[in-house]
Amino acid sequence: MIYGERLRLRAADKTDLPRFVAWLNDPDVRHFLLIDLPMSLSQEERWFEHMQSQHPAEHVLVIEAQVGQDWMPIGNTSLMGIDWTNRCAEIGIFIGEKTCWSQGYGRETMRLMLKHGFETLNLHRIYLRVFEHNLRGIKAYEHAGFKHEGRMRQARYQDGRYYDVLLMSVLRDEWTQ
Repeated sequence: MIYGERLRLRAADKTDLPRFVAWLNDPDVRHFLLIDLPMSLSQEERWFEHMQSQHPAEHVLVIEAQVGQDWMPIGNTSLMGIDWTNRCAEIGIFIGEKTCWSQGYGRETMRLMLKHGFETLNLHRIYLRVFEHNLRGIKAYEHAGFKHEGRMRQARYQDGRYYDVLLMSVLRDEWTQ
């Protein structure tokens, strides 16, 4: 497990899948993700089996917040498409528990994942893609140290219009804990 001040990140298990499906079937949660349609449990099970066949460094981690003495799952995160030659990876995150939105959990998760990526996996660059209208996400990424590096113009069609997709990254030598 990876521990932070208020969070811990643990390996996802098959028993987490019904919760993931519930989160991903909530249009508010799905709004800023690359998932456009509701998802079934069987689809999520197929995704999970495929994910388990990937390198362990790319397995999904469950974000858990400490509530008293207990830990409550609130979302998930992962590094994806790790390029071991160039030492870079894309990062993804979502907070599925809407009661936990805007409380700094995304920012803390990103800091934990950057530390893991740079110190444990020896990555050089970690990047992400974010929709231009995801202002809460952009703010969390900036606070975690991500810098804007590019824009894919009108690359996302959603709700009857096109949005730009922003590219953001952190390099190891500019990362601060």
